[in-house]
Amino acid sequence: MLHLPELHERPVEDCGEGKFITSSTRMDFPATQPKPAADGKIIYYPPGVKEITDKITNDEVVKRLKMVVKTFMDMDQDSEDEKQQYLPLALHLASEFFLRNPNKDVRLLVACCLADIFRIYAPEAPYTSHDKLKDIFLFITRQLKGLEDTKSPQFNRYFYLLENLAWVKSYNICFELEDCNEIFIQLFRTLFSVINNSHNQKVQMHMLDLMSSIIMEGDGVTQELLDSILINLIPAHKNLNKQAFDLAKVLLKRTVQTIEPCIANFFNQVLVLGKSSVSDLSEHVFDLIQELFAIDPHLLLSVMPQLEFKLKSNDGEERLAVVRLLAKLFGSKDSDLATQNRPLWQCFLGRFNDIHVPVRLESVKFASHCLMNHPDLAKDLTEYLKVRSHDPEEAIRHDVIVTIITAGKRDLSLVNDQLLGFVRERTLDKRWRVRKEAMMGLAQLYKKYCLHAEAGKDAAEKVSWIKDKLLHIYYQNSIDDKLLVEKIFAQYLVPHNLETEERMKCLYYLYASLDPNAVKALNEMWKCQNMLRSHVRELLDLHKQPTSEANSAAMFGKLMTIAKNLPDPGKAQDFVKKFNQVLGDDEKLRSQLELLISPTCSCKQADVCVREIARKLANPKQPTNPFLEMVKFLLERIAPVHIDSEAISALVKLMNKSIEGTADDEEEGVSPDTAIRAGLELLKVLSFTHPTSFHSAETYESLLQCLRMEDDKVAEAAIQIFRNTGHKIETDLPQIRSTLIPILHQKAKRGTPHQAKQAVHCIHAIFSNKEVQLAQIFEPLSRSLNADVPEQLITPLVSLGHISMLAPDQFASPMKSVVANFIVKDLLMNDRVQAIKLLVRWLLGMKNNQSKSANSTLRLLSAMLVSEGDLTEQKRISKSDMSRLRLAAGSAIMKLAQEPCYHEIITPEQFQLCALVINDECYQVRQIFAQKLHKALVKLLLPLEYMAIFALCAKDPVKERRAHARQCLLKNISIRREYIKQNPMANEKLLSLLPEYVVPYMIHLLAHDPDFTKPQDLDQLRDVKECLWFMLEVLMTKNENNSHAFMKKMAENIKLTRDAQSPDEPKANEKLYTVCDVALCVINSKSALCNADSPKDPVLPTKFFTQPEKDFCNDRSYISEETRVVLLTGKPKPTAVLGTVNKPLSATGRRPYIRTTGSETGSNISVNSELSSSAGNRSREQSSDISETGVSENDENPVRIISVTPAKTEPVKNKEINSDQATQGNSTERGKKRTATASGTENIHQKTEEKNADETGPSLAAKTRRGRPPKPEPQGTTAKNEESNKPPVRGRKRAAASQESPGSLEAGNAKAPKQQDTAKKPAAAQRQIDLQRSQVLGSDGDSLLEIDSSPEYSQNAMDLFKACGSSQEDTEDTEIAEGGFLKVKRKFARKGRK
Repeated sequence: MLHLPELHERPVEDCGEGKFITSSTRMDFPATQPKPAADGKIIYYPPGVKEITDKITNDEVVKRLKMVVKTFMDMDQDSEDEKQQYLPLALHLASEFFLRNPNKDVRLLVACCLADIFRIYAPEAPYTSHDKLKDIFLFITRQLKGLEDTKSPQFNRYFYLLENLAWVKSYNICFELEDCNEIFIQLFRTLFSVINNSHNQKVQMHMLDLMSSIIMEGDGVTQELLDSILINLIPAHKNLNKQAFDLAKVLLKRTVQTIEPCIANFFNQVLVLGKSSVSDLSEHVFDLIQELFAIDPHLLLSVMPQLEFKLKSNDGEERLAVVRLLAKLFGSKDSDLATQNRPLWQCFLGRFNDIHVPVRLESVKFASHCLMNHPDLAKDLTEYLKVRSHDPEEAIRHDVIVTIITAGKRDLSLVNDQLLGFVRERTLDKRWRVRKEAMMGLAQLYKKYCLHAEAGKDAAEKVSWIKDKLLHIYYQNSIDDKLLVEKIFAQYLVPHNLETEERMKCLYYLYASLDPNAVKALNEMWKCQNMLRSHVRELLDLHKQPTSEANSAAMFGKLMTIAKNLPDPGKAQDFVKKFNQVLGDDEKLRSQLELLISPTCSCKQADVCVREIARKLANPKQPTNPFLEMVKFLLERIAPVHIDSEAISALVKLMNKSIEGTADDEEEGVSPDTAIRAGLELLKVLSFTHPTSFHSAETYESLLQCLRMEDDKVAEAAIQIFRNTGHKIETDLPQIRSTLIPILHQKAKRGTPHQAKQAVHCIHAIFSNKEVQLAQIFEPLSRSLNADVPEQLITPLVSLGHISMLAPDQFASPMKSVVANFIVKDLLMNDRVQAIKLLVRWLLGMKNNQSKSANSTLRLLSAMLVSEGDLTEQKRISKSDMSRLRLAAGSAIMKLAQEPCYHEIITPEQFQLCALVINDECYQVRQIFAQKLHKALVKLLLPLEYMAIFALCAKDPVKERRAHARQCLLKNISIRREYIKQNPMANEKLLSLLPEYVVPYMIHLLAHDPDFTKPQDLDQLRDVKECLWFMLEVLMTKNENNSHAFMKKMAENIKLTRDAQSPDEPKANEKLYTVCDVALCVINSKSALCNADSPKDPVLPTKFFTQPEKDFCNDRSYISEETRVVLLTGKPKPTAVLGTVNKPLSATGRRPYIRTTGSETGSNISVNSELSSSAGNRSREQSSDISETGVSENDENPVRIISVTPAKTEPVKNKEINSDQATQGNSTERGKKRTATASGTENIHQKTEEKNADETGPSLAAKTRRGRPPKPEPQGTTAKNEESNKPPVRGRKRAAASQESPGSLEAGNAKAPKQQDTAKKPAAAQRQIDLQRSQVLGSDGDSLLEIDSSPEYSQNAMDLFKACGSSQEDTEDTEIAEGGFLKVKRKFARKGRK
């Protein structure tokens, strides 16, 4: 046989039609001469075809075979004669010479002939040997590889071969062969390997016909054959040959009924029986299931139950793999698996609660695709996502947020309100990463659906709460939270890159639609940014001064202050120091920073300055530069990116449109009146932070127009804006000045009291001839005072009071005559509140007591407190007015105490009377007085002794008030400690600043508590202990500088002195020493560190304690050991009414009074029989974590505690009793006790004189007693002793049961929160806790302190978060501002609770 090389082996000449001529010798044979075959039969060749043997060249073989192919192509099955004639030729073509011929053209032609032979001789093949048939089909299969090259000249013959085989189904003959599987596997592999994107649809169709006939007409599909199909579905192969994947996909769809049992058997072997050796594809089963499901779910009908079995596997990694698979199956867009296979879906949902963290994580990630592709499944997912949003793992809580936000950004309708609520909760998460993701996600939703309104008004309404919630987070203590809120505000709520008009429109309507708490937070944000700007300005001023030690110290303090306003203050300190060095060395950089914080810097200039400073500090060699990032944080906080002169003008224009009625207020969802008022309030706030931006005639003209409006609030805000910004009006804008003066005069004389106050202050602030202007107001007002028309007196009195305070030198003498001739004579018996305020303002203006007027005023105020607000003692004044007068008197003493000259003359008795106002029977009096006290203390205006007043709040029956007082203490103590750290000079004034020095004041105050009459009375000692612990718990949270030992030393030293108030009275000193012993008992029991040596010897205030005598030794214990044990482990006591109306300084003849337990009245008391420090400090350690987590309330805000329905409890067996447990057991009893004197309850709304049971009581005693009446007896004995045992007391009974749901001081003011009447509740009522709102889970799954100041909790707040108001004195009528209580949920100890 002549061997001809392949084309790539030897050059040949192509003669077309597949003919190749070489230089080999040609051989000629007769065309029709038959030749004997090897088996003796004669071979007949078609006409013109000579014998084909191995003696001729391949080219000749090809030439002759082409003629043979033509002959067989033209034959059909009916040509019996030809079939018999050419049978030997057919057998000859299957000889080894042809099947193993090295020439591919020869092989192709032979394969075509063999395919036609199978067609012609069908259904019986001419070949009887099974081995020969196998060789033939393997030979044909090999030739099909030629289909790969569609550009080959022979491609049409290859296609003919494929078409012929598919049409005739020639391979079905192989079913009779024992090893037919080998042929089929080779065929399938060949076809899948040659298919490519250059093939047309016919090629794929014939391949499918060929393979599907083998699958569908055979007895079954072997595993190897199945593998040859499935391997094309594996991702690696799928990516290599997409056409093979498509071919396998269509083949499986076509043969689904036949092949499904084989697939089920394969997965059963691998998944259930674990026989991974049955196939090389065993490790890819989950990829295969995913692809098969996508092709046709019916392919996996028997496989899905097996997956349910695998979901319950004990192997976490196996469960994870199944969850990943099912997540793709359930989440794919067109999948209906969840509805078709509910058991599997429910089993899969159970994996959301899997013990294996990666499984839960994978389940949560799946939820996003499921929500987007199958909104109908959102209901099923919601409950599981709720649980996972409280997962102990931070990553899972984080991914819950990502899941919900991703779906929400795709389409807001995909996420329901519950899902958004989960994200809302996570804004208070313990972990910063989770909080950040939640806040940023909500901000993105707000920008998309509210700002850009991409889904209409309904969608915008659905997420309208986001703006409020995000701003509420500014109340948190963490600087990271505050900075993120500022970033969100600048990028999402009011994007700074908008054009000025659009930006201001966005701000204008945002401000008008915010809830009160969000407004306060936004105001505070601007205030903090402005304060930081001032710090940086002061730092730059220090750079201009010559270097000195004092300058360096001041600069260091300023740098520390700036660092506190940046993330991670510890690292920030180093970066700020480095930045300060750069500022000192680079004058250009300093000038850029000065321009940035300049009042005249525009928003565009600020943007340029920030980029320029960042460019100078950037280091190209350092891609991540923490120093530069920290500087950027600082620049972003101080840069005026929103407000400049142009922005203020745009705001004013918007407000003018609202006034004229041409603005689209209604379209923005606010009424015109709301828009105008909110716009003025916004401008008022900005007038504090950006006063220079207001200086334009156009702006002031608009404000003058607001002054003429009938809305009192609008006019008041406009006056305040003039006051804050009008310093250059007199010189630069004379026309505005001439118009403004008469309006201010008119407001000062006949405006509202608030307008009058602002008008007087405005004149004083912006006019150079203020003396003349004020005189023009003072003189006519002082002459026209008329007590006969009290309703017209309020405004003149307010104006006169503020004028005398602002210009005391000019008006002190005239005012003295007004006070003597009119105030004292005529007014004090009528409108006492305004008279008191006028007296205080007059004294504050004088700031001296040369005329002894302050002494007289203080005596008057004391008398008013002793008489409970009824100076005449004729009972002609209503209860509500008496409450106002007590509040006014207490506030006046507190106001005078802020001036050192008056503080010195306030006697201890007067201080004690003032302190007892915080225990007044009227809820609002206690509430407002505590607010005023906190506001003055937090600004360091009041002496330290006034902080001791908060200890009396332990007796308040309303839990909100106790919680609020505790937060005030926390805030005050932290501010004082921080002030001492930041001001080295403060060490010289430690006696007035160090929080621990409040202990002696508190001990003295409690020793003179009118309720403390019997030093050995156990109930009274419990009260004292509760008050002591209320203060000491906060002080002992940290043992800074061995403060525990210091406080113990103070209490011990007091026992070596005498009571300066009554030094020679044994009983007074005994009470003082008894309180000291109770304090020592508490300190020793709560701290093991108190026995260390005190770092310094404490100094006691001489106003309250005498100097220790040399030979005086007081080692006596004033409380017995039994009493000591009871105080520390005491049993619950019956709860009685708050006996808090102006406590009498002497209490002889008082009836016995049973007070509530420490657990009830002191919400922060932890009673512990074990004297170990660890147990005693457990609750404090928990509370000390608040600052770390960043999830804590803003201490300056009123706090609202969740009311919990008390349950009937068994006697407590545990030695350690939590305050909430004790409260639970005693609150019902307290409700019963309070009903004893219901007739004494105030109705503040009632303006007419009340006639009740009090007026028919016993006649007044001849001698007036100071302070409040005695406490009532328990309910059972009250009626019996009412007539016979009443002491001679002037005034009224104390508050009764309805005390806790009082009205308001003014009609329309917010009402105090109501306390449930627990006496009416079933004894077996269970404690109900709303987990969704009351818990924030940290990484350990524990409940953390959570704050929520959202609108639904914002009904009754007092405004302790006054933004931008620190520069003004608020001495007008105190209103209960409508705001929001912060909602606090405390961690509930489960120990000992049923």
